Amino acid sequence: MTAAAGSAIEVTLGLILLLFAVGLLAGWIDAVVGGGGLVQLPALLLVPGITAVQALATNKVGSIAGTTVSSLTYLRRVTPDRSATFPAAGLALVGSVLGAMLAALMPEAVLRPAILAVLVAVAVFTLMKPSLGAEARLRFPPDSAAHHTLAWALGFFVGVYDGALGPGTGSFLVIGFVALIGFSFLQASASSKVINWSTNLGALLFFIPAGHVVWSLGLAMALGNLTGGYIGARTAIRLGSGFVRVVFIVVVGAMVLSMGWSMLSGALGR
Repeated sequence: MTAAAGSAIEVTLGLILLLFAVGLLAGWIDAVVGGGGLVQLPALLLVPGITAVQALATNKVGSIAGTTVSSLTYLRRVTPDRSATFPAAGLALVGSVLGAMLAALMPEAVLRPAILAVLVAVAVFTLMKPSLGAEARLRFPPDSAAHHTLAWALGFFVGVYDGALGPGTGSFLVIGFVALIGFSFLQASASSKVINWSTNLGALLFFIPAGHVVWSLGLAMALGNLTGGYIGARTAIRLGSGFVRVVFIVVVGAMVLSMGWSMLSGALGR
């Protein structure tokens, strides 16, 4: 089922510049709160001749560039909970490899409505609790088994999702770290960048040998992501958790509308 990457795609300067701009915006969104894949992946799916698996794989090339620079920027300025974050990143890598292997087989007709329902619930929950994520309020002691188990399980299961589909991975990680573990939005964003980098790497460990990546498009997005990720991380650190929370709500709202419209269009088209 593997098509030769880029075999039917006409790569033009205009297309490269457009995807660079898309990568720039996605990198900024990802660095602030996650969800940049919601911008990148639909843009790639609109490229004539590209397959869905190629779009998913190429998206990861752009994403890993952005998460690399934003992770390093956060780690220099925000100290994450290392005992929760780094083991979760390792499990996320394993989960992402498994998710990428399932990408061509996963029934989106079941998965998409479930994700949409979760996003609506999270958006309402966040709006009704304005103090959520403003500061760290840990649910369990930081050295407890419950604290670590939740963080590590979150990394693994979100890693599976990211390898299989991807959009909203950073947002799901932020949601989990804020709502389940009690991090502030800024702390959650720092941890999610490290884990999201790991999920991108895991997916690429499968997609690159399988030949799914369209490198000319992926590298254009990667350059945009590098720039946007650096700017976004510095913006989030300077403006704090309140700003990150606002962007989070906007991005989740956009995800709900985008996925809802996609599902409605698909239903009307059948």
